[in-house]
Amino acid sequence: MQIPSAPLDAAAVAARVRRRPNLSLLADRCASSRALARIHAAMLVSGRLAEDAFAASRLLAAYTVLSADPAAAALALLGSLRCAPNSFMLNTTLRALASSPDPAAAFPFFSRLRGTGALAPGRHTFPFLLKAAARLQLPLPVAEQLHALAVRHGVHLDAYVANGLVRAYSVAGRLCAARRVFDEAPERNAAVYTTMVSAYAQNGQHEDAMAAFHEMFREGFEPRDAALASVLLACARSASGGLEMGRHVHDLMAERGVEVGSIVGTALVDMYAKNGAIREAVAVFNAMPGRRTPATWNALISGLGHHGHGDRALDMFRRMQQEGVLPNATTLVGALSSCCHAGLLDDARRLFRSMEKDFGITPGIQHYGCMVDLLGRAGLLSEAEEMIRGMTCEADTVIWGALLTACKNHGDVEIAERAVVEMLKLDPSNHGVYVVLSNLYAEAGRWQDVDRLRKVMKGARLSKIPGASGLAQSVATAH
Repeated sequence: MQIPSAPLDAAAVAARVRRRPNLSLLADRCASSRALARIHAAMLVSGRLAEDAFAASRLLAAYTVLSADPAAAALALLGSLRCAPNSFMLNTTLRALASSPDPAAAFPFFSRLRGTGALAPGRHTFPFLLKAAARLQLPLPVAEQLHALAVRHGVHLDAYVANGLVRAYSVAGRLCAARRVFDEAPERNAAVYTTMVSAYAQNGQHEDAMAAFHEMFREGFEPRDAALASVLLACARSASGGLEMGRHVHDLMAERGVEVGSIVGTALVDMYAKNGAIREAVAVFNAMPGRRTPATWNALISGLGHHGHGDRALDMFRRMQQEGVLPNATTLVGALSSCCHAGLLDDARRLFRSMEKDFGITPGIQHYGCMVDLLGRAGLLSEAEEMIRGMTCEADTVIWGALLTACKNHGDVEIAERAVVEMLKLDPSNHGVYVVLSNLYAEAGRWQDVDRLRKVMKGARLSKIPGASGLAQSVATAH
């Protein structure tokens, strides 16, 4: 028997390797977790996972996209590998943890990697860690520590790291720190500009958001949906110049051929509606090719109602249902608020009664607030009080305050006293209710009660933390 020469053996092996399917490529092309599991099994049988870190990295990346629990899948795969995971795999796992329902889990995992020297944090690591920090209930301490660590590793000026820092600081409400990071970044990209615009808009600094957007455009960056939606949000809520800037943004979108999708279209409708440009709001709404999301309808319904077009708002509410879009709790707030602005009491009553039966929505504090406000304006104070006491959710000082305001407007001292008692139970330090009640007593000519209440007010000011029950009893018995 003739033994093949070594070169022939090498050629045969190479041919077999060429015939072997590219499992890494197949993992990238998988469209379901079931198909990916088959590729995973093939990799195990062929020994690829034991010898090929690249194949393992492609498999892990696919699991983070297709798995129902990407973080758990990534951690399970990492724990089963014989080969050492590369930095791509570790960063991909960090990304999955940062996006998971428990973003805090990213930090002990990162600490273990640092402790073992498995991962030197770099420009690809910090954006995921900062994303996790931004999703924490208290993001600031972690963001500050990550900022210091990024400085230590010399990556804090990287545009993507800066973007993560701006987002984390803005979520924590530290816009000065966010702006300082933004200003220090030597090279800004569209992403960091978008985050800065959004940061200002989300934190109520609307004029600054518009200025940052203008700067972004001046620097030659093409704003995409996120930046457009954020600046339009700012234009909708700006104290001055919002409508003019909003029209400029709309014109800019038309010049650039930007498609008005659901997010940007809703932002445009909201901007025009809140600024009272109802004709333009309706025009944008009617031109939108798809209006399947309740948010778009909500923006127009609320805007119509707020500017006194209650009947049109209710017509839009009915049209929404006719087009097969299911109203949500926010829609009902907008519709009830429209009734309130237009004084449509009967319509509001019918709508309120139909909430659970027709839409499966349990009334919340805002729905009750609309009804109490409307009943109070109509002088139906007893009905308003009865509604508050029968609420399925706990009443707050706002809703009792609405009733107290109605009592003031209609001169109802008796119900006002009960409203004051309830408000003091919730907020014993709210001394403003005494003033309202005192004025009511004075208007009714009950000067003896005015004197008694002044003594209660004087006593309340002497105590840093007034006793709620004692003060409430004093007010209740002052007459």
